[in-house]
Amino acid sequence: MHYLLKTIPATAVLWLAAPALMAQEESTNSRFTPKELAIPASPVFDVMGVTPSQINRTADIKEFKVDWSFKSWKLSPNLAIQSQPIWEAFYNRRDLGKYQQAGRFMRRLAAVDVSIGSVQDENNDRRIGFAIKANLFKEKDPLMARELYQDLTEKYRLEKESLTASLKQTQEQLDTTTDIMAKPALRTQISSVEEQLNTLHTRRNQEINERAAVFVKEHWNASSLDVAFGRVYAYQTDSAGALHTLRLNRNTGYAGWLNGSIGLGKRLLLSGLFRTSFYEEELDFQLRNLSTGEEQTQKAVAANTLFSMGVNLRYGGSVYTFFAEFLYERKGLKTPLEALSDAFGTPDGFEVVGNSVKWDVVHPNTISFGGDWRISKSVIINYGMRCVFDNQWKFTTFTPIVTLACMMR
Repeated sequence: MHYLLKTIPATAVLWLAAPALMAQEESTNSRFTPKELAIPASPVFDVMGVTPSQINRTADIKEFKVDWSFKSWKLSPNLAIQSQPIWEAFYNRRDLGKYQQAGRFMRRLAAVDVSIGSVQDENNDRRIGFAIKANLFKEKDPLMARELYQDLTEKYRLEKESLTASLKQTQEQLDTTTDIMAKPALRTQISSVEEQLNTLHTRRNQEINERAAVFVKEHWNASSLDVAFGRVYAYQTDSAGALHTLRLNRNTGYAGWLNGSIGLGKRLLLSGLFRTSFYEEELDFQLRNLSTGEEQTQKAVAANTLFSMGVNLRYGGSVYTFFAEFLYERKGLKTPLEALSDAFGTPDGFEVVGNSVKWDVVHPNTISFGGDWRISKSVIINYGMRCVFDNQWKFTTFTPIVTLACMMR
């Protein structure tokens, strides 16, 4: 069984999971309110760089969410869980009055979300991390759209009172009439009124759903700005998956970033990202003895930074979008020798063999393209192709990535 689970194609999982998730959603009597304009990637996946788009659209959610990331044909255990603790503790109520009456600062706190996740990368390293994200600005808040439902509440309250009074009156007529020819018609009328009362809640929810869909469709590309912080650890593993040495490169460190989006018309969304990552860089080099000429392998660890910036353009709507993006990255210490001079003091009688200094190379230019498909109110599939180029624009790697995100409604 374990072998079978490891070799199930990711595509089959997507097609098998999606209908089940949609069926679960349809059978659940959830709160029919548009809580989010989009389903974004979990921030921890964002800082790990395992999402189809590395410059993701900004949006805050008000539900628990789980993300799966696939970068090969096998079903890898790459998972992230995201939640909003302040929202869950203070504002997650059927009546939104408390949230709507809260001040701007408390509503911003309610948008703070926490995510934890783990992925196994192409080197078979296990990466474990967490991230915290806060919303600084959003043009549209679906939960503050009071005008969307106010008239519906009054409309269905009055209808319920009218139907209840009609049912009571008709029942009294049936109980008191002596005309046996009138009783079948009265019973039919009672059944009709009872059916209307029984479907009242369903009809109300259906109308709310229709309005919510219109709201999301109209404002899917509303502008917003997020700030986030994340921490990731990468461990070397053995064949059994046991964690061993901590990997010292860009995959282990912490980062802070700003991510903003602005709508352009009805069909376009422009997003931008600026991120600074701080990490320790392991350097390998040869040290030569000036007296004997003997060379020996040495290691050093230098503190480094990585700057990431880019733009993403999406075209589409609330159900699907297509995107193209460009991401540029560069290290704070531009060369291995510069990093080594900061981290290592050459002892007397020795010299560093200059061309032997090695570190993990970061290729600066990445072009990605892909899209997403919101197959239901709670489930979205993201897909993308990532093309990486070196500083001479020579093509180095091509990586397809798919993620599946599900809101736990």
